[in-house]
Amino acid sequence: MNMPAVQLQPRAGKKTRVLIVDDSALIRSLLTEIINRQPDMVVVGAAPDPYAAREMVREHKPDVMTLDVEMPRMDGIEFLEKLMRLHPMPVLMVSTLTEKGAEVTMRALELGAVDFVTKPKLDIGRGVQESAREITDKIRMVAQAKVRCAPRGDPRAGEPVLQSVGGRAGTEKLIIIGASTGGTEAIREVLVQMPPDSPGILITQHMPAGFTKSFANRLNTLCRISVKEAEHGERVLPGHAYIAPGDWHLKVGRSGANYVALLDNGPPVNRHRPSVEVLFLSAAQHVGRNALGVMLTGMGKDGAAAMAEMKRAGSYNIVQDEASCVVFGMPKEAIAAGAANDVAPLTTIARKLVEQLAAGDRVRNRV
Repeated sequence: MNMPAVQLQPRAGKKTRVLIVDDSALIRSLLTEIINRQPDMVVVGAAPDPYAAREMVREHKPDVMTLDVEMPRMDGIEFLEKLMRLHPMPVLMVSTLTEKGAEVTMRALELGAVDFVTKPKLDIGRGVQESAREITDKIRMVAQAKVRCAPRGDPRAGEPVLQSVGGRAGTEKLIIIGASTGGTEAIREVLVQMPPDSPGILITQHMPAGFTKSFANRLNTLCRISVKEAEHGERVLPGHAYIAPGDWHLKVGRSGANYVALLDNGPPVNRHRPSVEVLFLSAAQHVGRNALGVMLTGMGKDGAAAMAEMKRAGSYNIVQDEASCVVFGMPKEAIAAGAANDVAPLTTIARKLVEQLAAGDRVRNRV
């Protein structure tokens, strides 16, 4: 799905101007205090609802908006849809740690929100203060991201249909995907194109506990392959994609002739759990030349070194190009590490995966 992109260039020497939209006076006050303590950002307005926010957008022209998911009068999703259509800008969603909150947040990311932070259920004041670094780091990242405005209608509309990978490729190969900021929509775009006889697909997307299940369920309704949260010890089957659960590392292992998904709650790697580095290293060790690696949009360098290990082990790696990334961090680092066999626009990655699988099968048939 091609989506119009707006590139926001950071203002040299100027503070990032932030507009807070939240119906809670406490949250507005806490976020204002946290943001204004930073030397490189300032709150230009704090709106209790989308109607007030609309006027503040016109008046203050903020660089970033933090937007509560659940508000009276007009909910955050309805407002976001209008905003991204009429005045696209970088938005950081503030979501509740509930099943409903997770589902609504997934919808917000589809509509063009860049990322989200979670609001604690208990002791909100203390919880928000403890999350101060995450909040301010994400505001900095969101301010530099490309804003993607999703068109209305079926999120599958316009996607090319790939019919088959052919031959035995689906049983011998694995596709290994890593992503972070902007990755939920990038993963969706790749998976909805994949044919039902695709190899098993293992995915690490940086996402907290409670949100990955909603993410997997949403993808499962859109794709021709089956998509689910990974479970420890389950066999990795062709035609299935497995998402690393929030707060668990996902690895691939072997059980006889079968690949299996393994979950590990060890310490964060590169500040992340799940970590792309962990998944990619396990693929280098246990899948080798039967792996196809994919690095999608994301901030930081998680997975870059391990993707280079995958390549040394014989995998074929595709990295998303800068023009189609929301944040060209992880892909850029993977390229710098020498991990990429191909650098491609997001819209072509699924086709390139199928072409590589088909080419491998033709080689086997000639032997």
